[in-house]
Amino acid sequence: MLTATLLSLGVVFLAELGDKSQLITMTYALRHRWWVVLSGVGIGAFFVHGISVLAGHFLGMTLPERPIAAVAGVAFIGFAAWTWREGANAATGSPTVSEPRFVLLAIVSSVVLAELGDKTMLATVALASDHDWLGVWIGATAGMVLADAVAIAVGMVLHRRLPAHLLHVAASLLFLAFGLWVILDEALGRRPLAVAAVGGLALIALTTALWRAAARRSNPTAEPGTAVH
Repeated sequence: MLTATLLSLGVVFLAELGDKSQLITMTYALRHRWWVVLSGVGIGAFFVHGISVLAGHFLGMTLPERPIAAVAGVAFIGFAAWTWREGANAATGSPTVSEPRFVLLAIVSSVVLAELGDKTMLATVALASDHDWLGVWIGATAGMVLADAVAIAVGMVLHRRLPAHLLHVAASLLFLAFGLWVILDEALGRRPLAVAAVGGLALIALTTALWRAAARRSNPTAEPGTAVH
């Protein structure tokens, strides 16, 4: 069991570095308290790796990747719209939903959808087929939480230094990029189209940011955004 735990922890930790679920975790950490995000990641990791262990050790099966990816992509686009709406409400002074009410559920859902059919989950399925299932479950969950804790730390630093409106815009664009990539690449198998779509979105965002920066320099009396503390 100890061997399975340590092996799974190391494999999942390395697999998570730079993975989309780690980037999604950082996106949430841009706007929400670290303990809320970490709790959501922990619950999501426990659940998704439990599915992996069940599939790999007890059922000897894998999950259909493309249908799951399609659902995940649509969900991420929905998260993008929700985040954009939060930013618009904050800018106009409209009341927003209190953080702990729905954010934890959104984080858990995002983690589960990002991991279903992903390489991290497939690695856990493979490990569970040959090693102690409980050790794999514990190690995979711990490895994912540790990797995503790194992303939360990065998000916390940016959260303190960037304006609130910019954080909401950046988070909504990141969710939109995740959604487009997952639908076009993982669900439809059209990687060139996915690269073009995400690249076009990044180009539009960069052009808009440069244009707004130039407008602020030409009008220095405009009030800058309020930084988040």
